[in-house]
Amino acid sequence: MDLCCQCGVPIPPNPANMCVGCLRAQVDITEGIPKQGTVHFCKQCERYLQPPGTWIQCALESRELLALCLKKIKASLSKVRLIDAGFIWTEPHSKRLKLKLTVQKEVINGAVLQQVFVVEYIVQSQMCEDCHRIEAKDFWKAVVQVRQKTMHKKTFYYLEQLILKHRLHQNTLRIKEIHDGLDFYYSSKQHAQKMVDFLQCTVPSRSKSSQRLISHDIHSNVYNYKSTFSVEIVPICKDNVVCLSPKLAQSLGNMSQICVCIRVTSTIHLIDPRTLQIAEIDGNTYWRHPFNSLFHPKQLEEFIIMDINRVHEKKKGAGAGARSNKHTLAEAWVRKTSELDTDHQYFCCTHLGHILNPGDLVLGFDLANCNLNDEFANKMNPQHIPDVVLIKKSYDRSKRQRRRNWKLKELERDREATDTDDERQYQDFLEDLEEDETIRKNVNIYRNADIPVESDTDDDGAPRISLAEMLEDLHISQDATGGEGAEMLTEHSLASPASKP
Repeated sequence: MDLCCQCGVPIPPNPANMCVGCLRAQVDITEGIPKQGTVHFCKQCERYLQPPGTWIQCALESRELLALCLKKIKASLSKVRLIDAGFIWTEPHSKRLKLKLTVQKEVINGAVLQQVFVVEYIVQSQMCEDCHRIEAKDFWKAVVQVRQKTMHKKTFYYLEQLILKHRLHQNTLRIKEIHDGLDFYYSSKQHAQKMVDFLQCTVPSRSKSSQRLISHDIHSNVYNYKSTFSVEIVPICKDNVVCLSPKLAQSLGNMSQICVCIRVTSTIHLIDPRTLQIAEIDGNTYWRHPFNSLFHPKQLEEFIIMDINRVHEKKKGAGAGARSNKHTLAEAWVRKTSELDTDHQYFCCTHLGHILNPGDLVLGFDLANCNLNDEFANKMNPQHIPDVVLIKKSYDRSKRQRRRNWKLKELERDREATDTDDERQYQDFLEDLEEDETIRKNVNIYRNADIPVESDTDDDGAPRISLAEMLEDLHISQDATGGEGAEMLTEHSLASPASKP
């Protein structure tokens, strides 16, 4: 045993001939390493700033946050050897992060000294650039302008539900509703391009883009552009009666030129009410052979079924395409409810034979007493134009609204002043969801707990959505303890099928 040259305490032999206490008193290996620092944190997106300008997502006491803090003192740690690093627990709301570091360094005459110390970081709030643009609302780099030149908004209501289901609205800075469409504002061109690609996959449409130079740095050769994407959706909605061009009708299997649009998804689904022949038209085909709707939805008239005969077999024409298995062909005599005091009846073929019976009310278009302003319809043989085209069965709307025990979510957007016609169109869309299972599969439908479930004995035959197709809308209003943390929680939606009672 040797004696320490400073205090004379017996120690094992070492190159410095000094005890640990005296050696630490003489040498501080942590000298030059800062014991305090700052990290910048964005409250809105909960990200930390990694200098010079990168914002990264880090959980408390995670490896990513530890690496971020060590980079702050990386230069001063170059003179020592880092042995261990870890977090010391601090209150999450204290705005403090504490790191416990263990370092080694060779000191006097080759002796290696190990020391443990604490570095404290102060968390300072700073809004990142992305959140600053969102809060500003007017700062955008790309906009997607979605337009449909039609008087009805059924396609937009369907498109809104698709965007919500696929969470395509999360990157938007602002959504603005105008008369004939929606504007989506984005902070980057890539997010806008992603939205355009999504629209072209979900609805028949065409798009074009343009950009405007905002600023130019001649020293770094950096250009700042604002991009605009224009997306035009085909002007055809569900329940529209259309007149196809002769060339297009022939290419679709020699179907009739007068058809009914039964659905608009990624393609336009048409059915011939005289033969049940169906066809699908994509966006490219439509723009090569465009056609328009013959009527406005407000021109729908109510008819009553006087007599109806189902046609079980009808011979296919030469080159005819596929027929619908979900519809039944029928021949019907109908009369307008506004002309019940007369004996005037209309004969028509309809694809709704599976749901219509004598005495039922049905909505349709009167072609016999109207002036068709369409270039293809005006050239048709009048004998090939039906007197009436039936669209859908009519039910008591007020009763359907009262018993509707489900709801939809909506996009948060800047709205123009809504009128009663918008509400009527939205109710039409909700009824379409009840009647069409194919469209319903692409939409998240949430159960409305405020409306009780009615028994099936009070059923008037109107289509309804089953509980198995609904999702539970979970609202969290308090924490697990029911204590003071309740205000910090937000609303969540649980996407799990509702169990039947």
